[in-house]
Amino acid sequence: MSSYKKLNAKALDKIVEKMINTVHDSKDEIFRIGEQSRQEHDRLVNELTETKRRVQQIIQEADQLEAQARLARQRLSAVNRQFSRYSEEEIRETYEKAHDLQMKVTMIREQEKQLRLRRDELERRLAGLKETIQRADHLIGQITVVLNYLTSDFREVSEFIEGARQKQEFGLKIIEAQEEERKRLSREIHDGPAQLLAHVMMRSDLMERIIRERGGGRSDCRSA
Repeated sequence: MSSYKKLNAKALDKIVEKMINTVHDSKDEIFRIGEQSRQEHDRLVNELTETKRRVQQIIQEADQLEAQARLARQRLSAVNRQFSRYSEEEIRETYEKAHDLQMKVTMIREQEKQLRLRRDELERRLAGLKETIQRADHLIGQITVVLNYLTSDFREVSEFIEGARQKQEFGLKIIEAQEEERKRLSREIHDGPAQLLAHVMMRSDLMERIIRERGGGRSDCRSA
């Protein structure tokens, strides 16, 4: 009975079906991750393009501001050297202009720094997403092979096992028939010696009687 259970093709089919469903679910999940990664990749590509554009723009603006700030500092230095030639208002305006330009340069350089950091981060994330997409595609290809194996090769295995099960049942029937034949022969063999002994005894009595009769006839001939 245990061998029969092991060779139960229906049980194997259920196991294989469960495996196929599990693999299908995994494939769908990996496909979903791959698609989300592609969408995120496309979004980050656009953001990276915009970030690079902003970096170039900020660099140009920062260079221009730095040039203006440098001229403002030179102007302030000249005013300080000839302090008596300028009014208090001119001195104040010159100082405030130099200070404002320097503050703008500091702020725009910080923006440039942040944009560069964002650009580098986007490039790293894109590299990671690209690897994830490639791995997802590779896994989907491998899972497809596994599904093909489960749905085709295992079907052949199932058919083979079903055939083996049928052969086993046929073999069991043959064994049962042989056992019945063995029992029948055993009964015949058991009954045979008694019948054979009776038959031999009958033949022995007959032979003994024939011998006696022939022996008696020979004695009469000799006495005459």
